[in-house]
Amino acid sequence: MKARYNYRIYPKPSQIEPLAKAFGCARVVWNDALWLYQKANKEGLPMPFDVDKQVITQAKKTPDRAWLSEVSNIVLQQSFRDLQTAWKNYFCSLKGKRKGKRVGKPKFKKKSSRQAIRFRKGGFKLHSESVKLAKIGHVPMVVSRPLPSSPSSVTIIKDCSGRYFASFVVEIPQPIPPPSVPPNRGDAEGRGVGIDLGLTHFAILSNGEKVENPRLHKKMLYSIKKANRKLAKAKRDSKKRRERRKRKLAKLHAKVKDQRTDFLHKLTTRLVRAGRGLENKVIKFEQHNQGLFKPPSRQTLAVEDLNVAGLIKNRKLSRAISDAGWAKFKTLLAAKCDKYGRDLIIVDRWYPSSQICSCCGKSGGRKELDVREWTCLYCNKVHDRDINAASNLLLKYKDALWAIRV
Repeated sequence: MKARYNYRIYPKPSQIEPLAKAFGCARVVWNDALWLYQKANKEGLPMPFDVDKQVITQAKKTPDRAWLSEVSNIVLQQSFRDLQTAWKNYFCSLKGKRKGKRVGKPKFKKKSSRQAIRFRKGGFKLHSESVKLAKIGHVPMVVSRPLPSSPSSVTIIKDCSGRYFASFVVEIPQPIPPPSVPPNRGDAEGRGVGIDLGLTHFAILSNGEKVENPRLHKKMLYSIKKANRKLAKAKRDSKKRRERRKRKLAKLHAKVKDQRTDFLHKLTTRLVRAGRGLENKVIKFEQHNQGLFKPPSRQTLAVEDLNVAGLIKNRKLSRAISDAGWAKFKTLLAAKCDKYGRDLIIVDRWYPSSQICSCCGKSGGRKELDVREWTCLYCNKVHDRDINAASNLLLKYKDALWAIRV
């Protein structure tokens, strides 16, 4: 299986301009090719086959695009191939040939947004503390952990806050998963855990543990509003002052994003790496790389399939739901379960996990959101609403009509 490793890079002052040229040339090739595609699609003509020659080879010979020769041709070719893939995925998604979420139409790239260029083999060379890029040179890089194998490509990214990153795609060994052991209804923990997501507590586990919601955006809301007001008051023609305030606002958003990503990574890693009873297990990278690590038992994780896009439309809870990052949590959890050989069960969103008793399996009727504890009418068991829902999510995976195996 493939994985992506991101590292922070610090270009030298003499490398800032070559990187800016590479970002600009790749952006121009993308926009020119997209304009030709849209023109042919609008006029009902078949897609042209020599678009790469028009926007790269022939464009270099014209006075308006002669500066395309100043950057590596690998960057230009890769930008065009990325557009081809995006254009193909869009039409395959419209026709129903592509699985998953519907893909949007490719858009024109802007200079003020996130910039990215890609180098394939032959255009870069990896060293111990730097990465050598074609026509740019050795760029210092902070290597926080070694790569498990030789990378097939590297993507150089500049975010809106002005930071530079190098992203490598590598092939990693996949551990052999042990056999799965289903839990009994009397043992809600079994060899797995159910996860119920919320706002007061980010995650409630079936073993009774509650993970607090950090509410990172809410903590930075005053600073973000203040930076937004200052940016709105800056004049359009005062470029330096406006750019400085815009960069400050982008840094605040980047800080919130990094903190949220760090929280989600640590939580999902702890859930996936844990064995029975959710004991933490520290795994050395060298052991995992050599295939020496074997999970103690195959753990099943069950989480509800929430309609996050629909829940965000609630104007009273949209900011809190967006701040929580439920969709990102589920994406990371699915990826790490696949990496560490765990079972992830996505329970149907219409399953009434909060209304059913996790002990006897019977429903006592609808319960409003303000009811946080209730007593079962059949077995007289007192339930915490969230813990009971998490237990039901874990137990529901035995029913194939409600669960989807990932």
